[in-house]
Amino acid sequence: MAATREERYRTLIELGIALSAERNHNRLMEMILKGAKSMANADGGTLYLLTEDRAGLKFEIMLNDTLGIAMGGTTDKPIPFPPLALYAEDGTPNHKNVASHCALTGTTVDIADAYDADKFDFSGTKAFDAKTNYRSASFLTVPLKNHDGEVVGVLQLINARGDSNQVGPFNDEVSAMVESLASQAAVALDNAHLIEAQKALFKAFIQLIAGAIDAKSPYTGGHCNRVPVLTQMLAKAACDAKDGVFADFSLTEDEWYELEIAADLHDCGKVTTPEFVVDKATKLETIYNRIHEIRTRFEVLKRDATIAYLEASLAGDGDAETLKTRWQERIAELDADFAFVAECNVGGEFMAPERVERLKRIAANTWTRTLDDRLGLSHEELRFRGTDDAPVPVAEKLLDDKDWHLVPHDGPIDTAKYEAEGITLMPRPHKYNRGEIYNLSIGRGTLTDEDRFKINDHIIQTIMMLKALPFPKTLSRVPEWAGGHHEKMDGSGYPKGLRREEMTLPARMMAIADIFEALTACDRPYKKAKTLSEALKIMSFMVKDQHIDPDLWILFLSSGIWKSYAETYLKPEQIDEVDISRYLPKAAE
Repeated sequence: MAATREERYRTLIELGIALSAERNHNRLMEMILKGAKSMANADGGTLYLLTEDRAGLKFEIMLNDTLGIAMGGTTDKPIPFPPLALYAEDGTPNHKNVASHCALTGTTVDIADAYDADKFDFSGTKAFDAKTNYRSASFLTVPLKNHDGEVVGVLQLINARGDSNQVGPFNDEVSAMVESLASQAAVALDNAHLIEAQKALFKAFIQLIAGAIDAKSPYTGGHCNRVPVLTQMLAKAACDAKDGVFADFSLTEDEWYELEIAADLHDCGKVTTPEFVVDKATKLETIYNRIHEIRTRFEVLKRDATIAYLEASLAGDGDAETLKTRWQERIAELDADFAFVAECNVGGEFMAPERVERLKRIAANTWTRTLDDRLGLSHEELRFRGTDDAPVPVAEKLLDDKDWHLVPHDGPIDTAKYEAEGITLMPRPHKYNRGEIYNLSIGRGTLTDEDRFKINDHIIQTIMMLKALPFPKTLSRVPEWAGGHHEKMDGSGYPKGLRREEMTLPARMMAIADIFEALTACDRPYKKAKTLSEALKIMSFMVKDQHIDPDLWILFLSSGIWKSYAETYLKPEQIDEVDISRYLPKAAE
């Protein structure tokens, strides 16, 4: 039964409100066509959108009640027809097809009966009718124009039905209302396209940052790509949970997008981290490994010992055999000392006090420098070095911590800015300390306290960068979610020292993803990748030490995320036998 005038107006108003709120493309398409069909009581209809090159009309959704056709839109059934061409091969406008004519002219076309129309080519329609035993009669074809007056699509209705369901022409009142709906629909489509374009632009901006990080350090770029994968796997497992701690956890479409953005940007602050710090594979490494300088000094001392031995032999200053023995012992001592220094440079899990003492004894050896070590330096280096160096020749220690090894910050540290964000991780007194003994004495690994702050500072920079962006309300939690993956459940993490109850679930998820990826990554220059069993064992201890969320850890294990991820991203030799039952009780405790 045809809708009354009041019902049509009510439908038009309700559709106008709904169209302004709907952002899902497929639902929007369906809403437009179904709304138009309802107002006109049409048997069928098609919605076309202009192709990106504006040379054709692509089928978005097709509906026909009599034939039971429903394709496109939210049906997940693809429409098998190619786009309607707006122009012939020679560039001539295609005015033979009613839909293409409507798009080209921007005018509504109302046809009472396609079989009596001679202005347009309905041969395809007639062939379709013959094949399906259908009778296409009335056509109402309306252009969809955006706020700039540009045609963005075409709405076509077929076979207006009267009160007794007989097919007749579309009346003028219905046509006017469908045109009004088409106008609202075009604006809604344009708005949806603008939103999608903004999302695409923002996504491209994120990829730009990821590309910049990747260009600086390929493995860091790989990390930025893999952590979002793990985070979303964990979030999906939580959403899929039917009982237990996560039974009520869910994410809306907007929240999924928010999580995706936060995960993609979780390490964006690494663009500010010097790669020579991130990639510091030895203790003396800066832009290059300074062990080469120290090796040269040892070579100088070995040559000095050889020269002294030869001069003493020529002068007859002692027993030849005794002189030779002393020389050989000295050379052996220097070789052993350098080997020890080189071993210290590599880094390890523990630097015993007696090793530090031996390092200092070796450092006390002196060598003679006869060249001015300020020659060839940049203005910046000279500024650090000062002008009070002793004139040459000068005796220098084999290893030394000099004043100019302390590199100052670029300017005053604004602690108020840190405190305003609740950041408790504060910069060290110096930007870098490149002292040779200081670096070689590092107790664990290769990083000094200054280096470690510089690396940890990436999360502060991430927060500051993201806080500076004018995120809409739907993305307002991106800085918090992205900036919390180095926090620990007991409050001993950084940069804010947050405890478990102060962190949202997405932030805690990202922490687990970040740790698991870091442990299993096989592209780090400073460490060997862990096997699955090694990584899970380490993380089980982190649960025990209240560093990662125990509930999420159980979910991570029981859902098999660790295994699914490993099959895609780990090397075959890393995937060993794992008995997760060994770790589940510890997590439960």
